[in-house]
Amino acid sequence: MKTIVAKFGGTSLADGTHFKKVKEIIDADPGRRIIVASAPGKRFPDDVKVTDMLIGCYEKARAGEDFDKELKDIKSRFRDIIIELNIDFPLSQEFDILREKIISNPNRDYIASRGEYFNSRILAEYLGFTFVDPEWCVCFDENGVSDDAMTKRAMRAALRPLKNAVIAGFYGADGSGRIHTLPRGGSDVTGSLAACAVNADLYENWTDVSGLLAADPRIVENPRSVEYLSFRELRTLSYMGASVLHTDSVLPAAESGISINIRNTNHPEDKGTVIVKDLPEGEDEYPIIGVAGKKGMSVLQVEKVMVSDGFGFSAHIQDILANRKLPFEQCLTGIDVVTLVIQTELLSPCREELIQEIQESLNPDAIVLTDNLSMIAVVGERITASFDANVKVLKALSENGIEISTINQGAGRLSLLIGVPEEKYEQAVRVIYEVMENCK
Repeated sequence: MKTIVAKFGGTSLADGTHFKKVKEIIDADPGRRIIVASAPGKRFPDDVKVTDMLIGCYEKARAGEDFDKELKDIKSRFRDIIIELNIDFPLSQEFDILREKIISNPNRDYIASRGEYFNSRILAEYLGFTFVDPEWCVCFDENGVSDDAMTKRAMRAALRPLKNAVIAGFYGADGSGRIHTLPRGGSDVTGSLAACAVNADLYENWTDVSGLLAADPRIVENPRSVEYLSFRELRTLSYMGASVLHTDSVLPAAESGISINIRNTNHPEDKGTVIVKDLPEGEDEYPIIGVAGKKGMSVLQVEKVMVSDGFGFSAHIQDILANRKLPFEQCLTGIDVVTLVIQTELLSPCREELIQEIQESLNPDAIVLTDNLSMIAVVGERITASFDANVKVLKALSENGIEISTINQGAGRLSLLIGVPEEKYEQAVRVIYEVMENCK
Protein backbone atom coordinates (compact mmCIF):
# COMPACT_ATOMS: atom_id res chain seq x y z
CA MET A 1 0.00 0.00 0.00
CA LYS A 2 1.28 3.45 -0.88
CA THR A 3 2.09 5.91 1.88
CA ILE A 4 0.67 9.43 1.71
CA VAL A 5 1.56 12.24 4.09
CA ALA A 6 -1.37 14.68 4.16
CA LYS A 7 -1.00 18.13 5.68
CA PHE A 8 -4.15 20.12 6.45
CA GLY A 9 -3.86 23.88 6.81
CA GLY A 10 -5.60 26.23 9.20
CA THR A 11 -8.63 26.88 7.00
CA SER A 12 -9.07 23.11 6.60
CA LEU A 13 -9.23 22.69 10.41
CA ALA A 14 -10.91 25.94 11.40
CA ASP A 15 -13.99 24.38 13.02
CA GLY A 16 -15.83 21.12 13.62
CA THR A 17 -17.51 21.14 10.22
CA HIS A 18 -14.11 21.23 8.53
CA PHE A 19 -12.81 18.47 10.82
CA LYS A 20 -15.61 16.26 9.48
CA LYS A 21 -14.60 17.06 5.89
CA VAL A 22 -11.00 16.19 6.72
CA LYS A 23 -12.06 12.83 8.18
CA GLU A 24 -13.99 12.01 5.00
CA ILE A 25 -10.91 12.82 2.93
CA ILE A 26 -8.64 10.66 5.09
CA ASP A 27 -11.09 7.76 5.17
CA ALA A 28 -11.39 7.86 1.37
CA ASP A 29 -7.79 6.62 0.92
CA PRO A 30 -6.14 4.23 3.43
CA GLY A 31 -2.79 5.42 2.11
CA ARG A 32 -3.27 8.67 4.05
CA ARG A 33 -1.55 7.28 7.14
CA ILE A 34 0.49 10.26 8.35
CA ILE A 35 -1.45 13.49 8.96
CA VAL A 36 0.09 16.90 9.73
CA ALA A 37 -2.21 19.45 11.34
CA SER A 38 -2.14 23.24 11.62
CA ALA A 39 -3.81 25.46 14.22
CA PRO A 40 -7.39 26.61 13.54
CA GLY A 41 -7.46 29.32 10.90
CA LYS A 42 -10.14 31.85 10.03
CA ARG A 43 -13.74 30.59 9.94
CA PHE A 44 -14.87 33.70 8.05
CA PRO A 45 -13.08 36.72 6.52
CA ASP A 46 -13.10 38.90 9.65
CA ASP A 47 -12.18 36.06 12.01
CA VAL A 48 -8.82 35.80 13.83
CA LYS A 49 -6.43 32.85 13.53
CA VAL A 50 -5.87 31.00 16.80
CA THR A 51 -2.09 31.43 16.51
CA ASP A 52 -2.56 35.22 16.38
CA MET A 53 -4.86 35.00 19.43
CA LEU A 54 -2.20 33.03 21.33
CA ILE A 55 0.49 35.55 20.44
CA GLY A 56 -1.87 38.26 21.72
CA CYS A 57 -1.98 36.44 25.08
CA TYR A 58 1.80 36.32 25.15
CA GLU A 59 2.09 40.05 24.42
CA LYS A 60 -0.33 40.91 27.24
CA ALA A 61 1.47 38.62 29.69
CA ARG A 62 4.84 40.14 28.81
CA ALA A 63 3.38 43.64 29.36
CA GLY A 64 1.94 42.57 32.73
CA GLU A 65 -1.64 42.92 31.50
CA ASP A 66 -4.58 40.60 32.14
CA PHE A 67 -5.10 38.07 29.36
CA ASP A 68 -7.92 35.95 30.82
CA LYS A 69 -10.54 37.13 28.32
CA GLU A 70 -8.29 36.35 25.34
CA LEU A 71 -7.43 32.91 26.73
CA LYS A 72 -11.11 32.23 27.36
CA ASP A 73 -11.91 33.08 23.73
CA ILE A 74 -9.23 30.64 22.52
CA LYS A 75 -10.55 27.91 24.81
CA SER A 76 -14.03 28.54 23.42
CA ARG A 77 -12.76 27.94 19.86
CA PHE A 78 -11.51 24.49 20.82
CA ARG A 79 -14.54 23.71 22.97
CA ASP A 80 -16.83 24.34 20.00
CA ILE A 81 -14.81 21.88 17.90
CA ILE A 82 -14.88 19.20 20.62
CA ILE A 83 -18.64 19.56 21.16
CA GLU A 84 -19.37 19.31 17.43
CA LEU A 85 -17.18 16.22 17.07
CA ASN A 86 -18.66 14.66 20.24
CA ILE A 87 -15.31 13.48 21.58
CA ASP A 88 -13.80 13.34 25.06
CA PHE A 89 -10.84 15.69 25.50
CA PRO A 90 -9.37 17.14 28.74
CA LEU A 91 -9.65 20.74 27.55
CA SER A 92 -9.90 22.44 30.95
CA GLN A 93 -6.90 20.53 32.28
CA GLU A 94 -4.81 21.43 29.22
CA PHE A 95 -5.76 25.12 29.42
CA ASP A 96 -4.90 25.22 33.13
CA ILE A 97 -1.40 24.06 32.16
CA LEU A 98 -1.21 26.67 29.39
CA ARG A 99 -2.38 29.48 31.69
CA GLU A 100 0.25 28.57 34.28
CA LYS A 101 2.95 28.54 31.58
CA ILE A 102 1.89 31.98 30.35
CA ILE A 103 2.07 33.37 33.89
CA SER A 104 5.27 31.70 35.07
CA ASN A 105 7.38 31.51 31.93
CA PRO A 106 5.92 33.39 28.94
CA ASN A 107 7.93 31.69 26.16
CA ARG A 108 6.59 33.12 22.90
CA ASP A 109 7.32 30.03 20.79
CA TYR A 110 5.75 27.67 23.30
CA ILE A 111 2.57 29.74 23.53
CA ALA A 112 2.34 30.23 19.75
CA SER A 113 2.70 26.46 19.19
CA ARG A 114 -0.27 25.46 21.33
CA GLY A 115 -2.77 25.96 18.50
CA GLU A 116 -1.12 23.15 16.54
CA TYR A 117 -0.72 21.07 19.69
CA PHE A 118 -4.39 21.21 20.70
CA ASN A 119 -5.74 20.85 17.17
CA SER A 120 -3.55 17.82 16.45
CA ARG A 121 -4.48 16.08 19.69
CA ILE A 122 -8.17 16.68 18.98
CA LEU A 123 -7.82 15.43 15.39
CA ALA A 124 -5.93 12.31 16.52
CA GLU A 125 -8.67 11.54 19.04
CA TYR A 126 -11.38 12.08 16.41
CA LEU A 127 -9.65 9.85 13.83
CA GLY A 128 -8.50 7.19 16.27
CA PHE A 129 -4.86 7.81 15.23
CA THR A 130 -1.75 8.04 17.41
CA PHE A 131 -0.74 11.58 18.35
CA VAL A 132 2.94 12.38 17.78
CA ASP A 133 4.23 15.52 19.48
CA PRO A 134 6.90 17.18 17.30
CA GLU A 135 8.61 18.14 20.56
CA TRP A 136 9.95 14.58 20.38
CA CYS A 137 11.18 14.56 16.80
CA VAL A 138 11.44 18.02 15.16
CA CYS A 139 14.92 19.04 16.21
CA PHE A 140 16.46 22.44 16.90
CA ASP A 141 19.83 23.47 18.30
CA GLU A 142 20.16 25.66 21.39
CA ASN A 143 20.03 28.78 19.19
CA GLY A 144 16.66 27.84 17.75
CA VAL A 145 18.02 26.77 14.36
CA SER A 146 16.23 23.74 12.92
CA ASP A 147 18.28 20.62 12.13
CA ASP A 148 16.63 18.92 9.14
CA ALA A 149 19.00 15.94 9.04
CA MET A 150 18.45 15.08 12.71
CA THR A 151 14.71 15.72 12.33
CA LYS A 152 14.42 13.22 9.48
CA ARG A 153 16.15 10.55 11.58
CA ALA A 154 14.03 11.28 14.65
CA MET A 155 10.81 11.43 12.63
CA ARG A 156 11.67 8.15 10.94
CA ALA A 157 12.03 6.49 14.33
CA ALA A 158 8.81 8.05 15.62
CA LEU A 159 6.54 7.57 12.61
CA ARG A 160 7.55 4.42 10.76
CA PRO A 161 6.43 1.94 13.46
CA LEU A 162 2.95 3.50 13.54
CA LYS A 163 0.08 2.39 11.32
CA ASN A 164 -1.57 5.82 11.49
CA ALA A 165 -0.46 9.06 13.14
CA VAL A 166 -1.24 12.75 13.52
CA ILE A 167 1.76 15.01 14.07
CA ALA A 168 1.44 18.69 14.92
CA GLY A 169 3.03 21.12 12.51
CA PHE A 170 4.96 24.36 13.05
CA TYR A 171 7.10 23.56 16.09
CA GLY A 172 9.72 21.32 17.67
CA ALA A 173 12.25 21.46 20.51
CA ASP A 174 15.95 21.64 21.25
CA GLY A 175 17.97 19.17 23.32
CA SER A 176 16.87 20.77 26.58
CA GLY A 177 13.19 20.48 25.65
CA ARG A 178 12.65 24.18 24.95
CA ILE A 179 9.99 24.71 22.29
CA HIS A 180 10.92 26.50 19.06
CA THR A 181 8.69 27.36 16.11
CA LEU A 182 9.42 27.21 12.42
CA PRO A 183 8.69 30.33 10.30
CA ARG A 184 5.06 31.10 9.47
CA GLY A 185 3.88 28.34 7.15
CA GLY A 186 6.06 26.01 9.20
CA SER A 187 3.43 23.26 9.13
CA ASP A 188 4.26 22.89 5.44
CA VAL A 189 7.89 22.31 6.43
CA THR A 190 6.82 19.70 8.99
CA GLY A 191 4.79 17.92 6.32
CA SER A 192 7.63 17.97 3.84
CA LEU A 193 10.08 16.56 6.41
CA ALA A 194 7.59 13.89 7.46
CA ALA A 195 7.19 12.83 3.83
CA CYS A 196 10.96 12.38 3.60
CA ALA A 197 11.15 10.54 6.92
CA VAL A 198 8.67 7.84 5.89
CA ASN A 199 9.76 7.82 2.23
CA ALA A 200 6.23 8.76 1.20
CA ASP A 201 4.89 8.11 -2.27
CA LEU A 202 3.10 11.46 -2.20
CA TYR A 203 2.85 14.57 -0.02
CA GLU A 204 -0.62 16.12 -0.12
CA ASN A 205 -1.06 19.72 1.00
CA TRP A 206 -4.73 20.40 1.68
CA THR A 207 -5.84 24.03 1.77
CA ASP A 208 -8.72 26.23 0.57
CA VAL A 209 -7.72 26.46 -3.11
CA SER A 210 -7.72 23.85 -5.87
CA GLY A 211 -4.04 24.17 -6.67
CA LEU A 212 -2.09 26.90 -8.38
CA LEU A 213 -3.77 29.34 -10.74
CA ALA A 214 -1.91 30.38 -13.88
CA ALA A 215 -2.42 34.08 -13.04
CA ASP A 216 -3.65 36.31 -10.23
CA PRO A 217 -7.49 36.01 -10.18
CA ARG A 218 -7.69 39.63 -8.97
CA ILE A 219 -6.29 40.65 -12.35
CA VAL A 220 -7.36 37.88 -14.75
CA GLU A 221 -10.95 36.67 -14.64
CA ASN A 222 -11.22 32.92 -13.97
CA PRO A 223 -7.63 31.91 -14.78
CA ARG A 224 -7.12 28.22 -15.40
CA SER A 225 -5.62 25.86 -12.83
CA VAL A 226 -2.18 24.40 -13.41
CA GLU A 227 -2.23 20.59 -13.46
CA TYR A 228 1.52 19.97 -13.27
CA LEU A 229 4.30 22.24 -12.06
CA SER A 230 8.01 21.55 -11.73
CA PHE A 231 9.95 22.51 -8.60
CA ARG A 232 11.96 24.98 -10.70
CA GLU A 233 8.77 26.65 -11.94
CA LEU A 234 7.44 26.75 -8.37
CA ARG A 235 10.54 28.54 -7.11
CA THR A 236 10.27 31.22 -9.78
CA LEU A 237 6.53 31.81 -9.39
CA SER A 238 6.76 31.84 -5.59
CA TYR A 239 9.66 34.31 -5.66
CA MET A 240 7.69 36.60 -7.95
CA GLY A 241 4.77 36.66 -5.54
CA ALA A 242 2.38 33.96 -6.75
CA SER A 243 0.11 32.59 -4.01
CA VAL A 244 1.59 29.13 -3.81
CA LEU A 245 3.64 27.12 -1.34
CA HIS A 246 6.81 28.85 -0.21
CA THR A 247 9.80 27.10 -1.74
CA ASP A 248 11.56 26.62 1.62
CA SER A 249 8.60 24.61 2.85
CA VAL A 250 8.78 22.02 0.07
CA LEU A 251 12.55 21.84 -0.31
CA PRO A 252 13.02 18.61 1.72
CA ALA A 253 10.41 16.78 -0.38
CA ALA A 254 11.76 18.31 -3.59
CA GLU A 255 15.30 17.14 -2.82
CA SER A 256 13.98 13.63 -2.20
CA GLY A 257 11.96 13.61 -5.43
CA ILE A 258 8.61 13.28 -3.61
CA SER A 259 5.74 14.80 -5.58
CA ILE A 260 3.49 17.33 -3.85
CA ASN A 261 -0.23 17.61 -4.57
CA ILE A 262 -1.99 20.86 -3.61
CA ARG A 263 -5.66 20.00 -2.95
CA ASN A 264 -8.84 21.78 -1.84
CA THR A 265 -10.48 20.51 1.36
CA ASN A 266 -13.81 22.01 0.29
CA HIS A 267 -13.60 20.42 -3.17
CA PRO A 268 -11.74 17.13 -2.72
CA GLU A 269 -12.93 15.95 -6.14
CA ASP A 270 -10.63 18.51 -7.79
CA LYS A 271 -7.27 17.07 -8.82
CA GLY A 272 -5.38 20.20 -7.79
CA THR A 273 -1.81 20.91 -8.83
CA VAL A 274 0.95 18.29 -8.72
CA ILE A 275 4.46 19.66 -8.13
CA VAL A 276 7.06 17.28 -9.55
CA LYS A 277 10.79 17.07 -10.09
CA ASP A 278 10.38 16.38 -13.82
CA LEU A 279 7.29 17.20 -15.86
CA PRO A 280 5.52 14.11 -17.25
CA GLU A 281 5.88 13.36 -20.92
CA GLY A 282 3.07 14.84 -22.95
CA GLU A 283 2.32 17.59 -20.42
CA ASP A 284 3.42 20.36 -22.77
CA GLU A 285 0.02 21.61 -23.89
CA TYR A 286 0.83 24.93 -22.25
CA PRO A 287 4.47 25.95 -22.81
CA ILE A 288 3.85 28.90 -20.47
CA ILE A 289 2.78 27.57 -17.07
CA GLY A 290 2.04 30.83 -15.31
CA VAL A 291 2.61 34.54 -14.99
CA ALA A 292 3.39 36.44 -11.79
CA GLY A 293 4.92 39.77 -10.92
CA LYS A 294 6.03 42.37 -8.42
CA LYS A 295 5.30 46.08 -8.27
CA GLY A 296 7.43 48.77 -6.68
CA MET A 297 10.68 48.31 -8.59
CA SER A 298 13.43 50.72 -9.63
CA VAL A 299 16.01 50.24 -12.37
CA LEU A 300 19.53 51.60 -11.88
CA GLN A 301 21.61 51.84 -15.07
CA VAL A 302 25.32 52.58 -14.84
CA GLU A 303 26.85 53.43 -18.22
CA LYS A 304 30.53 53.37 -19.15
CA VAL A 305 32.01 52.88 -22.61
CA MET A 306 33.15 49.29 -23.12
CA VAL A 307 32.29 48.36 -19.55
CA SER A 308 32.62 44.68 -20.48
CA ASP A 309 36.35 45.26 -21.03
CA GLY A 310 36.77 46.62 -17.52
CA PHE A 311 37.50 43.65 -15.28
CA GLY A 312 35.36 43.65 -12.13
CA PHE A 313 33.22 46.68 -13.00
CA SER A 314 29.85 44.99 -12.39
CA ALA A 315 31.32 43.08 -9.42
CA HIS A 316 32.42 46.40 -7.89
CA ILE A 317 28.86 47.75 -8.22
CA GLN A 318 27.49 44.62 -6.58
CA ASP A 319 30.02 44.98 -3.75
CA ILE A 320 28.80 48.53 -3.13
CA LEU A 321 25.24 47.22 -2.81
CA ALA A 322 26.34 44.32 -0.60
CA ASN A 323 28.17 46.64 1.79
CA ARG A 324 24.95 48.61 2.14
CA LYS A 325 22.97 45.36 2.63
CA LEU A 326 20.92 46.37 -0.40
CA PRO A 327 19.74 43.30 -2.35
CA PHE A 328 18.90 43.44 -6.05
CA GLU A 329 16.42 41.42 -8.05
CA GLN A 330 18.36 41.25 -11.32
CA CYS A 331 21.73 42.31 -12.72
CA LEU A 332 22.11 42.66 -16.51
CA THR A 333 25.41 43.48 -18.16
CA GLY A 334 25.78 44.85 -21.69
CA ILE A 335 28.67 46.26 -23.71
CA ASP A 336 28.37 49.72 -22.20
CA VAL A 337 25.90 49.39 -19.31
CA VAL A 338 25.21 47.50 -16.10
CA THR A 339 21.50 47.39 -15.17
CA LEU A 340 20.28 46.57 -11.66
CA VAL A 341 16.66 46.00 -10.63
CA ILE A 342 16.06 46.91 -6.98
CA GLN A 343 12.96 47.17 -4.79
CA THR A 344 12.11 50.87 -4.51
CA GLU A 345 11.29 50.75 -0.78
CA LEU A 346 14.76 49.33 -0.06
CA LEU A 347 16.49 51.79 -2.36
CA SER A 348 14.70 54.96 -1.23
CA PRO A 349 16.48 55.55 2.11
CA CYS A 350 19.93 55.55 0.49
CA ARG A 351 19.43 56.42 -3.17
CA GLU A 352 21.37 59.69 -3.18
CA GLU A 353 24.26 58.26 -1.16
CA LEU A 354 24.37 55.17 -3.39
CA ILE A 355 24.53 57.19 -6.60
CA GLN A 356 27.26 59.38 -5.12
CA GLU A 357 29.32 56.36 -4.04
CA ILE A 358 29.06 54.75 -7.48
CA GLN A 359 30.02 58.07 -9.09
CA GLU A 360 33.08 58.53 -6.87
CA SER A 361 34.23 54.89 -7.01
CA LEU A 362 33.73 54.08 -10.69
CA ASN A 363 33.51 57.42 -12.51
CA PRO A 364 30.81 56.21 -14.94
CA ASP A 365 29.74 58.14 -18.03
CA ALA A 366 26.14 58.25 -16.79
CA ILE A 367 23.87 56.97 -14.05
CA VAL A 368 20.14 56.68 -14.81
CA LEU A 369 17.58 55.76 -12.14
CA THR A 370 14.00 54.91 -13.15
CA ASP A 371 11.21 54.34 -10.61
CA ASN A 372 7.60 53.11 -10.78
CA LEU A 373 8.32 49.85 -12.58
CA SER A 374 6.96 46.31 -12.24
CA MET A 375 8.71 43.04 -12.99
CA ILE A 376 6.73 40.22 -14.59
CA ALA A 377 7.89 36.60 -14.86
CA VAL A 378 6.57 34.51 -17.74
CA VAL A 379 7.33 30.98 -16.52
CA GLY A 380 7.51 27.58 -18.20
CA GLU A 381 10.01 24.70 -18.34
CA ARG A 382 8.97 24.16 -21.96
CA ILE A 383 8.53 27.79 -22.87
CA THR A 384 10.65 27.38 -25.99
CA ALA A 385 10.23 23.65 -26.63
CA SER A 386 7.59 23.82 -29.36
CA PHE A 387 6.46 27.41 -29.65
CA ASP A 388 8.19 30.72 -29.93
CA ALA A 389 6.21 31.88 -26.94
CA ASN A 390 8.62 34.63 -25.92
CA VAL A 391 8.35 36.33 -29.29
CA LYS A 392 4.55 36.19 -29.08
CA VAL A 393 4.59 37.72 -25.59
CA LEU A 394 6.86 40.59 -26.57
CA LYS A 395 4.93 41.24 -29.78
CA ALA A 396 1.60 41.31 -27.90
CA LEU A 397 2.92 43.77 -25.33
CA SER A 398 4.21 46.05 -28.07
CA GLU A 399 0.93 45.89 -30.01
CA ASN A 400 -0.93 46.92 -26.84
CA GLY A 401 1.29 49.95 -26.32
CA ILE A 402 3.07 48.57 -23.24
CA GLU A 403 6.64 49.83 -23.02
CA ILE A 404 9.26 47.26 -22.02
CA SER A 405 12.05 48.67 -19.83
CA THR A 406 14.08 45.48 -19.24
CA ILE A 407 14.19 41.95 -20.64
CA ASN A 408 16.06 39.03 -19.11
CA GLN A 409 16.11 35.34 -19.96
CA GLY A 410 18.65 32.97 -18.47
CA ALA A 411 20.41 30.21 -20.33
CA GLY A 412 18.02 27.65 -18.81
CA ARG A 413 15.07 29.34 -20.54
CA LEU A 414 12.83 28.68 -17.55
CA SER A 415 11.37 32.17 -17.52
CA LEU A 416 11.28 35.49 -19.30
CA LEU A 417 11.54 38.47 -16.93
CA ILE A 418 10.06 41.69 -18.25
CA GLY A 419 10.03 45.18 -16.76
CA VAL A 420 7.00 47.38 -17.53
CA PRO A 421 5.66 50.70 -16.17
CA GLU A 422 3.76 50.15 -12.93
CA GLU A 423 0.57 51.73 -14.29
CA LYS A 424 0.62 49.14 -17.11
CA TYR A 425 1.22 46.15 -14.82
CA GLU A 426 -2.29 44.68 -14.72
CA GLN A 427 -2.86 45.27 -18.43
CA ALA A 428 0.45 43.52 -19.18
CA VAL A 429 -0.50 40.50 -17.06
CA ARG A 430 -3.82 40.18 -18.91
CA VAL A 431 -2.11 40.49 -22.30
CA ILE A 432 0.45 37.84 -21.38
CA TYR A 433 -2.24 35.51 -20.05
CA GLU A 434 -4.13 35.78 -23.33
CA VAL A 435 -0.94 34.80 -25.16
CA MET A 436 -0.54 31.86 -22.76
CA GLU A 437 -3.99 30.57 -23.58
CA ASN A 438 -3.31 30.78 -27.30
CA CYS A 439 0.05 28.95 -27.03
CA LYS A 440 -1.36 25.43 -26.94
